[in-house]
Amino acid sequence: MRLVKVFSLLSVMLLALAGCAQTGLGSHGSVSANNFIQANYKAAENLQAQLASRAAGNSTLLVATLVNIDALDRSSTLGRLVSEQVSARFTQGGYRMIEMKFQNSVYMARGQGELMLTRQVHELANAYSAEAVIVGSYGTSKEYVLINLKVVEPATNQVLAVYDYSLPIDENVRMLLRNR
Repeated sequence: MRLVKVFSLLSVMLLALAGCAQTGLGSHGSVSANNFIQANYKAAENLQAQLASRAAGNSTLLVATLVNIDALDRSSTLGRLVSEQVSARFTQGGYRMIEMKFQNSVYMARGQGELMLTRQVHELANAYSAEAVIVGSYGTSKEYVLINLKVVEPATNQVLAVYDYSLPIDENVRMLLRNR
């Protein structure tokens, strides 16, 4: 009988420890990936805070794939993921985000993502009654990816919000920067 109690107590303790081990990881599974996602979420939250006085939380926005600052017609997995995560955070914040991958009127460079052509931005914004477009670029240094995000009013090209941040280049980020 005593052995059963000891076994039960050990089982409960192991379950509790397993639960504690998972709490530091968040819902994204790994600390490294979580830092990447959290940096992009923070960028989106900063943009939303700047827009708070200008746009309603339920505004319709378009998001373009981030492009390489040195080759504006190119992106990477990193550029596409940052765009997806920023769009996700805006959606969580109550904004209506238009999914550009389903649109035929957006230039789709094979393997490059949804690169917004300047002449099409106004047309797309009108078609979806979008108040703004989120655009961005990134560049690399020896140790960092430097990212610039802007929310632009398509009718006037006026920048409504801007946020700059950097991500350290670790092995995961290096892989995301490669064009396949």
